[in-house]
Amino acid sequence: MVGADWPGVDPEWSREVEVASTSHADGPGTVRRWHLLDNGAQLSRLGLTPAGTLLCVHGNPTWSYLWRTLLAAGSDQDHPWRVVAVDQLDMGFSERTGTFRRLADRVNDLGDLTATLGLDGNVVTVGHDWGGVISLGWALAHPQLLTGVVLTNTAVHQPACLGIPPALRLALHPAVHTWGTTTSDAFLRVTHSLAHPPLPADVRNAYMAPYRGAHRRAGVGNFVADIPVDESHPSFPALNSVAEGLHGLKVPALMLWGPQDPIFSDRYLKDLINRLPHASVHRFEGAGHLVAEDRNIAAPVFQWLGGNFGGSGSVPPAAEATAAEGERQDAVQPAPSEFRLLWDLLGEQAAGPAGGGTAVAEMAPDGTVARSLSWQQLDRNILDLAAGLREAGVQSGSRVSLMVPPGVDLTVALYACLRLGAVVVVADAGLGTKGLSRAVKGATPDFLIGIDKALAAASVLGWPGRRISVRELPAARRRMLGVEASLEALARSGASRGPQQMADTVGPDAPAAVLFTSGSTGPAKGVLYTHRQLAAMRDTVAATFGIRSGARLVAGFAPFALLGPALGAVSVTPAMDVTAPRTLTASGLADAAAAIDASVVFASPAALRNVLATRDGLSAAGQQALEGVELLLSAGAPVPEPLLSEVQRLLPRAKLHTPYGMTEALPVTDISLEQIQAADADAAAGAENPSGAVAGAGDGVCVGWPVHGARVAVVPLAEDGTAPGTHPVTEPGVTGEILVSAPHVNEAYDRLWLTQQESASLPGWHRTGDVGHFDAAGRLWVEGRLAHVVTAPGAVVTPVGAEQAIERLDSVRLAAITGVGPAGTQAVVAVVETLPPARKAGPAAPQLAGDVRRAAREAGVQVSAVLEVPAQPTDIRHNAKIDRTRLSRWASRVLAGGRPGKP
Repeated sequence: MVGADWPGVDPEWSREVEVASTSHADGPGTVRRWHLLDNGAQLSRLGLTPAGTLLCVHGNPTWSYLWRTLLAAGSDQDHPWRVVAVDQLDMGFSERTGTFRRLADRVNDLGDLTATLGLDGNVVTVGHDWGGVISLGWALAHPQLLTGVVLTNTAVHQPACLGIPPALRLALHPAVHTWGTTTSDAFLRVTHSLAHPPLPADVRNAYMAPYRGAHRRAGVGNFVADIPVDESHPSFPALNSVAEGLHGLKVPALMLWGPQDPIFSDRYLKDLINRLPHASVHRFEGAGHLVAEDRNIAAPVFQWLGGNFGGSGSVPPAAEATAAEGERQDAVQPAPSEFRLLWDLLGEQAAGPAGGGTAVAEMAPDGTVARSLSWQQLDRNILDLAAGLREAGVQSGSRVSLMVPPGVDLTVALYACLRLGAVVVVADAGLGTKGLSRAVKGATPDFLIGIDKALAAASVLGWPGRRISVRELPAARRRMLGVEASLEALARSGASRGPQQMADTVGPDAPAAVLFTSGSTGPAKGVLYTHRQLAAMRDTVAATFGIRSGARLVAGFAPFALLGPALGAVSVTPAMDVTAPRTLTASGLADAAAAIDASVVFASPAALRNVLATRDGLSAAGQQALEGVELLLSAGAPVPEPLLSEVQRLLPRAKLHTPYGMTEALPVTDISLEQIQAADADAAAGAENPSGAVAGAGDGVCVGWPVHGARVAVVPLAEDGTAPGTHPVTEPGVTGEILVSAPHVNEAYDRLWLTQQESASLPGWHRTGDVGHFDAAGRLWVEGRLAHVVTAPGAVVTPVGAEQAIERLDSVRLAAITGVGPAGTQAVVAVVETLPPARKAGPAAPQLAGDVRRAAREAGVQVSAVLEVPAQPTDIRHNAKIDRTRLSRWASRVLAGGRPGKP
């Protein structure tokens, strides 16, 4: 053995240890030879005192090489930890014992080794695959030494109702087992092929090194044979003992998971979370079984170690909302001690004089009201369904995925689940099939409530959760889809027991909902909200926009359809495909407004564009209904002033507001059309205040001032396009990452611990990932996403200002600025969607390219290349957020001489 032959391994780490065995698999006095990768001697030579010991246990068919990045990180003088990565007996470069060692033997073996090493405390176990079970067995047997546990893709329990993973079932088959695991190296090669991206040849060779020859692979076969497939297996009692013992394990825990694992899927992660509910969890989207190879796990492991064994922070100063906010309402946000559950106003409306009036309605395509409920009916239906769901097994903490279009059914189901203390999982069809499937599998709901189409997708795509249909289904269809009950039947069952009150025992800090981001800048993230934060969102919206009980809301955006009853507002869902906002027509909007005599409208920019495009079809009655609207809110993407001005002519009495926010914090700031026009005028004039600061710095989209109760600041950008600082500022003209602090900011990201750590790296603030600046009037201007900043030679370019300048050209509908090339020397590329649309994608014609360059130059950006596309790649939910990262990859290919194809 020569450690230098193993990429990433310091030869100094490789050592052998002789251990007196006490295992039942060995006779008395047996001594076994173990191979380890251990940086202890290196730390001692360097004069470093380790904070503790990481005891790393590999699974099958890997070896201690799996943990080389932890060894390297533990040898860093800034955070030294001793890392002991073992080769289990019969595995790696440890002794081939010639005995069959079962789970209990291997736990005992590990105890023998640690006794020989003299580990005396502050031990954090790290395990993968079946090494995870063994490490946990050791942890439970040595509580006096244990400090914490780290797990990567493993399992401690196999449900009797579910078969073991197909890959393991095949490996256990008598016709395959010996040949696949021992005679040949097939099992190793298949396991190594699970890496994403594929392992480099030298790394793959290092993994194969200890297993060359059938005589070296007996342990691989025996490990597979020791998998407890059912209760009759000899190792089942040991596995069950570990599984049950975890319920009492209270030390800090970290789980790092690759969800693309065909063996240890998210259902095993869910089981571990149920046993260790206090654990920090991060799922690396796109990573698989060999998560330690697919991602750099050393960074989060040592970040977690630092967070649990030292470190502190302070809350930096903030920018409060000021009198310069302009048209703010005078409502007062309830203090935390005045917490009111989300459905309090709904109940008050039902019990008050408005109880017999319409609460929720949904429109049919022909312009009539398809369904509606009064406040009393809504309240009663919620209680009836809650009772029925409780009988079906939904309880406090249960996760319930709601796959129901906005409208009456979704409103009732949502509030019924919340009343029970269940956690609603809202991943809408706007994520697309792939994104939706990834989101649902990651959230691992206990129940899935859906329409027929969603239930069919659940069956085909393997979504988890006991299935409940919205409507009653024929028996054959119900069996085919695996449906246990329907909302209709559950509501009838709940109602059959007569009127009953449900005690509001839900705690304010209990989890309430997992809401998914749009996925426009990467895989959609689950955002975890507590009941307190949902209620704070309601109160912020009410206080900022003056929406009080009795308001009448047309909700052309799903979140506001659900928030309406919480505001005490009458809500109607227009006839449209909620997965495609641009399907909202002027007639559809007018019909919905007329149905409830609407005073408030919420619609996305894409929806408003289509409303304007179809306004010629409006009837006189429809025009009159829209003229009665008093407030229009539009968000989800930047809303250009010309678009708002056109909308103003359609809704002449309405105040037009464009709140800025995100799934993690909705809303953050707000501005009216008049205030946007004033800001644009200031920017155009370049007016200066006495201190010389520009009053209206127009590089970006002006989104106004912080909403009621919110604070906003920025962390200045560095030359490399990052925002590494720790001191938020509110000075005019400083571009940086936008920070927000508010009572309604999300609790955490769901099973994305590392993402949460990054977003909350400044205590008291949420890092939004957007970049922008303040002007001298205190208005916030958004300049784009931090991930989309271009680092050109000698300049950091934010995209939105140049994009807006280019979009003022008559021939351009949408523009995107992106970078091509290495960071720091990137070429700035403009990609434009033209009017009329280009027939094919590729380099722009000289005339168009020249116009685009001149427009960008006027905004202070030097464009190196101009490309055109028939249509920009936008997100499904908003039909507006351009995927600049995707465009960057496409532009790199085109400019390198590749075929343009479709971006």
